[in-house]
This record gives sequence, structure tokens and C-alpha cells, in this order.
Amino acid sequence: MPNTSKCPNILFFFPDQLRFDWLSGQPQLPVRTPNLDRLRRTGMDFTHTIAASPVCAPSRATVALGLEYDSCPVKGNGDNLRLDSVTFYRRLRDSGYHVMGCGKFDLNKGACTSKQPAWGLDGKRFLKEWGFSNGINNEGKLDGKNSGQVKPQGPYMQFLEDRGLRLVHLDDFSKRKHTAAFPTPLPDDAYCDNWIAQNGLDLIDAAPDGGPWFLQVNFNGPHSPWDVTQSMVDLYDADDMPAPYGAGKLPSEEYLGVRRNYSAMVENIDRWVGEYVDLLEKRGELGNTLIVFSSDHGEMLGDRDEWGKGKPWHPSVGVPLIVAGPGVQQNVACDLPTTILDFAATFLDFAGLDTPADMDSRSLKAILEGRSDRHRDIVISGLNDWRLAYDGRYKLIHSKTLGILFFDLERDPQETSNLRDDSAHAGRICDLGACLPDAFL
Repeated sequence: MPNTSKCPNILFFFPDQLRFDWLSGQPQLPVRTPNLDRLRRTGMDFTHTIAASPVCAPSRATVALGLEYDSCPVKGNGDNLRLDSVTFYRRLRDSGYHVMGCGKFDLNKGACTSKQPAWGLDGKRFLKEWGFSNGINNEGKLDGKNSGQVKPQGPYMQFLEDRGLRLVHLDDFSKRKHTAAFPTPLPDDAYCDNWIAQNGLDLIDAAPDGGPWFLQVNFNGPHSPWDVTQSMVDLYDADDMPAPYGAGKLPSEEYLGVRRNYSAMVENIDRWVGEYVDLLEKRGELGNTLIVFSSDHGEMLGDRDEWGKGKPWHPSVGVPLIVAGPGVQQNVACDLPTTILDFAATFLDFAGLDTPADMDSRSLKAILEGRSDRHRDIVISGLNDWRLAYDGRYKLIHSKTLGILFFDLERDPQETSNLRDDSAHAGRICDLGACLPDAFL
């Protein structure tokens, strides 16, 4: 077992449904993320990262286990991660890390969707079995609404109940059709992402001295519904938002209102990233903390007149990835194809642990430290009836519904020109296809 006393702390921000192209610096996008910009300057920005599976439960399980979707036992949101699964959280804890988490874990999503006991009113149900030392696992937005109608079933709804706000929140959600963008009546301090973020800060303050800690902060946003507080609505003008491409079924103001609220959720998450960095500076721990910011999957946001995730299109599968911390190269943009599957091996590597032979995850540590410029040539993603392979520019999709699709994302970022029959790309299509399961060829 390694001597963890010299290992870095690890702070992992893992918001829900943040697409790869919705941070500051994107053309025609007014969203402001100054704290993530700071992490970019002091670390690395991976610009071609995808989820191993773009739905909450499979994505988070592939990260926890370090397994590709086809090797992962969690295939959809109706599945639970087995309690005897050996997660990277458990490996970190067993090595001496104090492992913490807060927010929406979704490792027992099947229990949530079937209205079985899922979280416990203190949010600690199953945390020990998953590998955590401490934490608060709370309801997702829709799981909270569905489970908390009669009485609270999880810690966030219990928090609202204690504040006299549970029925106010439920009434608000009952009025929301999918594109509703009006503000929530909740005060800022009772808004779920703000409550989650404060829980994480409290966990750091309560962590024992003398050893490294790991904290995963699972924000509920920027997932739908688009319930932002009044102060968040006021951050942006909907008319400044870029219109979705390939859309037109709804009035333009509905698309733009959603995009305004989504942007406000992103800026609010960025604000909390700054609060964490400030706390680490105050505690004298910033120089010894690896900070990772990503997401479990993206969000279509009306592009192609589609919403949510679960599709092979890049707004659904593409996610941001920013890493900063001790030994990490500064102000470097990396265009290698990357997958969030690799977090498990990366965290273990920084903790001085080997990657288990049965993991598909590969450590990014050598890339982060500038000791290598090679990682994966191709990354893959999949869900149900489709799989894709992506090399950072070209993307091959095999779908039982959509057929075979091949795109050059550099020239065609909106994935509108299918080049599968272009003989000039035959070799590349063959190379990408070789990475997909036989059942999809």
C-alpha cells in the first residue's frame, strides 16, 4: 500500500448534463465562466472529451468502475450498481484517502425510478458500500419531485420540508412543461445546486487532518427542468442566446428562454467552483489539490429539435474536461480524444495506486504532467441500440435506428453531412469501425 500522506487531495466537480460547448470562449455564446477560465490557465483543457454512455446511471457507473459501457453492468437508468462492486472510491478509501461526495450520485438510479428507498433522509444510504467515508447523496430534480409528493424521501426534500418549502417546490414543478423557463419561487440559499455546493464545503471542513481527501461534487444542474432563481434569470438576456440549429417546432422565445436559464445554471456552478478554490487557498491546500471539472453527458438544448441526452450527436455525448493541480501543465489545450471513463485510473494513479488489470480506464497523469503526448487514438460511447467511435475529428456511428453515419466534425460540427459512402474516408471508417463491438458492425 502506498504512503498516501504525500498524495494530493482530489476535488472532482461532476455536474449533470453540461455539454462540451457551453462554457466561456465559444463563438456567439455569452456565458461567463471566469473560475473555469482560471483553471484552464493554471491547468489543461481537454477539448475533445466524450462520455462513455450519455445517460446518468450508465455514465456514472462507467466512471465509478472504470469500465466501457459494454463491460459495465449498468445499462440504463433502471439499473442499480451492485453494492459489492469494487469502485475506484473504495480503492481510494482502502488506500488511506478520506473519500467524500455530495449531490446526485445516481449509482442506485433503478431504486430511484421504481420509488424504492434510495437515499435516506440523511443522504447516507449505500455510501459506505460504494466506497465513501462520508457524504450526502441527494435526489435528482425529477426523482425528488416524483418521490417527495407525500413526504420527503431524501435529504433535499427533507431540507425543503424543514424550511416550509417542499410544497412550494412541488407546486412549481407541477406547472413546468419541458421548455418552461420562468424562475423558481425558492430563495437562493434553498436552490438545490447552492445547497449541494454548501454541503461539499462543509464536508471539506469536517474532513480529518493528517491524510489526503477526495471529494466529488455532483451538481443537479444544468439538468432540466430549467428552474433557476430570480437572481439567476437576471444574469442573461434570452435574446443574446444563440438559436439552436435544425430546430423550428417551437416559438423561438421558448428555445432562447431555455438557453438563457441553462447558461445561468452554468454560471452559478462556475461561481461555486470559485468558492471552492477560495476555500482551498484559505486552508493552504490549493497547491496540493488535483481539481477536475467535467460532466456525465451533454444536453441537446433544442438542436435538431431534440432535448436531453441519450443520442449519439455531439451535444449529447460531448462534455468539458478541465484539470488543474500539482504537476499539471499550465495553460495547455489538449485536442487528443478523451473519455471520462479514464477518471478512475487517473485518480488511482495520483493516489499512487496501479490501475487494476480488469479496468478499461487509462490514466491521464502522464499527459497532464507533460511526460507523454499520446493517450488513446480512438474513444467510444454507446447506449442501447447505437455505438460510436471518435478520434477527435472523425466520428463513426453504427445505429440500429439511424443506420451508419460518418462525420468530419472539424468541417461539419453540426453533423449534417454523412460521408459514409465517400471512398476517400474508407480507411478511416474501417479503423474506427474496428473499435466497435461486433454486434454493431
